[in-house]
Amino acid sequence: MRLTPARPTTDDGDPPWLDRSLFPFASHFLDLPEGRVHYVDEGPRTGPTLLCVHGNPTWSFLYRELVAALATETRVVAADHLGFGLSDKPADFSYLPRDHARVLDRLVDDLGLDDVVLVVHDWGGPIGLDWATRHPDRVRGVVVTNSWMWPHDSAHVRRFSRLLGGVLGREAILRFNAFARVVVPLAFADRSRLTRDVRRQYVAPLATPADRKGSWVFPRELVGSRAWLGDLWARREAIAGKPMLVVWGLDDPAFGDELDRWREAFPRARTIPLDDCGHYVAEEKSAELAAAVEGFLTTV
Repeated sequence: MRLTPARPTTDDGDPPWLDRSLFPFASHFLDLPEGRVHYVDEGPRTGPTLLCVHGNPTWSFLYRELVAALATETRVVAADHLGFGLSDKPADFSYLPRDHARVLDRLVDDLGLDDVVLVVHDWGGPIGLDWATRHPDRVRGVVVTNSWMWPHDSAHVRRFSRLLGGVLGREAILRFNAFARVVVPLAFADRSRLTRDVRRQYVAPLATPADRKGSWVFPRELVGSRAWLGDLWARREAIAGKPMLVVWGLDDPAFGDELDRWREAFPRARTIPLDDCGHYVAEEKSAELAAAVEGFLTTV
């Protein structure tokens, strides 16, 4: 396994860009052959566990408000995929969604998590739901925010994938960190919610071109992982009987119209559409999301 060069750290082991006033949770790490995986694990060890799975180019920082609001009563685990946040960024890892899913599976097993309420966003949906559909007996419920679990058919998503996953996109993301710097702000309905300090927590972990491979592979795999997504979609019945909550930002420029597909596939799911909210629900509507998840926990 080859890793990117070590980064400078502060005396407590944190990278200098990490703002502990915004992210005041203890860091834990799991050493795997592919690399070291970072996660937070807060709250009591009784009752269900919230397992929060992020997408591109975020990390467990995305769920900080959810952790702060709910961890007094509920165990909350949020991990960083390899290549993101405080996890290692191995040079020889594939960064394919199916391999992220295998890493998540090993983390869940290592922590011995059962009675899980899964919270997913963006690519965290397919990655987390791959685990859920393979282990439905360990799933108590599912919370979805602006994500998917199927091959994309819409022309605009395919164009987005081919543009950012192609040669020009690779150059823009690897050289200029374009996904974190440009795409993320464009996906907000209210950009005032993306403050300079918050934005830095998404840009800074992807400091070098070598660090940004995962951020480039994800948009490429919207088309490239079509077969894997098709297999996941075929397993959806494994979680069809689980309580589900869908909290959806309606002003998502990429996936805003995917809410109807969730409603059709899981007609018993409760849905909460959010006006004036873009793709990153946990950033723009953190209080509303925390309240919705807290209420959902009382029903499952």
